Amino acid sequence: MSYVNPADFAKKMIDAGEAKVFMSTKDTLIRAYMAGAILALAAAFAVTVTVNTGEPLLGALLFPVGFCMLYLLGFDLLTGVFTLVPLALIDRRPGVTVQGMLRNWGLVFAGNFAGAFTVAVFMAIIVTFGFSEAPNAVGEKIGHIGEGRTLGYAAHGAAGMLTLFIRAVMCNWMVSTGVVAAMMSTSVSGKVIAMWMPILVFFYMGFEHSIVNMFLFPAGLLLGGQFTIADYLLWNEIPTVLGNLVGGLTFVGAMIYATHHKTSPRREPEAAEPVPVAAE
Repeated sequence: MSYVNPADFAKKMIDAGEAKVFMSTKDTLIRAYMAGAILALAAAFAVTVTVNTGEPLLGALLFPVGFCMLYLLGFDLLTGVFTLVPLALIDRRPGVTVQGMLRNWGLVFAGNFAGAFTVAVFMAIIVTFGFSEAPNAVGEKIGHIGEGRTLGYAAHGAAGMLTLFIRAVMCNWMVSTGVVAAMMSTSVSGKVIAMWMPILVFFYMGFEHSIVNMFLFPAGLLLGGQFTIADYLLWNEIPTVLGNLVGGLTFVGAMIYATHHKTSPRREPEAAEPVPVAAE
């Protein structure tokens, strides 16, 4: 059978986190760069589908193709390493340290941003014919997304920041569920089906994904979006990264580790009280 039971894929999660800590700098950066670029291209694809069809659900249904491609190719997203790498530290794998974990996170962040920014520049060129004319309908949509998801939050002050953070938490709850779900199967079709469902949920619900935003917001600025780099960092990227960390580690990594890897002893049934025998 292609299904992997929870105890086995919990161990696979820890093994994967350990492997990422000891991966070379070159390999970490290349895999993160490609992951950021592919996910950004999928986001551009989803926006294009939404604009051309007028159906946001159709764009959301097709967006997971990018996530499936990058996962099957063995590339790394920051949202995934937020969930997997700490488990190797919690499990006290030899040589895994806080410094090693932070090194991995920093390299993956840099690689993801570089990849997403590359696609942002490419898309800005495409939708403006090399910056020779005003953005087309897709470019207009990308530019306005950044405004609503920075200034829109800022207009609500602390309540806006709380909403942004919770959306980021819920995003990586779903995205990391997709990462883990792919480990439940040994077949390509099983992995794709398992990944597709939670990624669809996060995208259609408008949750905040730090790597998708590494594409949307720089592209928005290149296309004339009415917000600043400071708006992007303070009212989206930084809170989103923190929320993604909390969501993936708390609701996915820690929960699976606690119940499937560190399973508590089963409760024994209580002894039944003897039934009194009636006197003859």
